Amino acid sequence: MEEEPARPAAPAAPAPEDRASADEGGGRFPRRRGRTALLIGAAAALGLLAGTCAGFLAQADREPTKLPPLSQAALARAKGEAPKPLPADQDRQVRTDGDLRELLLKKPRGAETADWAEDSDGWMDVVAYAESYSDIQVFEHLLDSEFRRAAVTGWEVDGDYSVEIRLIQYRQEENLAAAAAVDGSQYFADEENTDDWSIPGTGDGRAFANDRPLPELADSGFPFPYTAEAHARRGDIVMEIWMSGAKRISKKTIMDLAERQMERL
Repeated sequence: MEEEPARPAAPAAPAPEDRASADEGGGRFPRRRGRTALLIGAAAALGLLAGTCAGFLAQADREPTKLPPLSQAALARAKGEAPKPLPADQDRQVRTDGDLRELLLKKPRGAETADWAEDSDGWMDVVAYAESYSDIQVFEHLLDSEFRRAAVTGWEVDGDYSVEIRLIQYRQEENLAAAAAVDGSQYFADEENTDDWSIPGTGDGRAFANDRPLPELADSGFPFPYTAEAHARRGDIVMEIWMSGAKRISKKTIMDLAERQMERL
């Protein structure tokens, strides 16, 4: 707890013999206002009062101004049939409130399903999603952020790189959690030796790729020490793409995945 700063000591009162010299020399004691100043001030106050009274009397003699009526003419009802509702494939709310897994990119032809995804039904509950992070406080943060659900898919391409895509949906009844989640992910992704690019059509979405292998992955013998990721949002849904490769992942590879996934939202 910080100590309260010491208050400055009150100035000592001048001795009686110093008061006269302070007044005459224009010191810290203000001079009293003279009689002339008081008379001028009283005259100004009387003039203001007289002007106010005259204005009130002049207004009292006038006819009251009529106010316009509050009612308005009835608006004509539009003719013709009401517009038809959007079909389900064009109504975004219908799509995002449905099966979130259907919005994930499909595994490309020739790719193999990731080992961890073979026994997965494509859903991640809040516990599984929180456990994918090293910070133990993530679980509590997700609850505070009104986590709703998450869908996930993943695959591996020719032993060159692996892909994991997540769609995380928030309720957003009390705060804009999707925007905050993207900001936080991008903050941690923007590290040294990392290139980044804006994802077209997303506003604040960005993709990142490391141009050097991560030491902790390379030292452990992991076959895919190079990483790339992308973070963007659309409404209440956050997109996360995580990639690992045997060599540096190109801008074209990560950007193509990010753009195609965002087009489905």
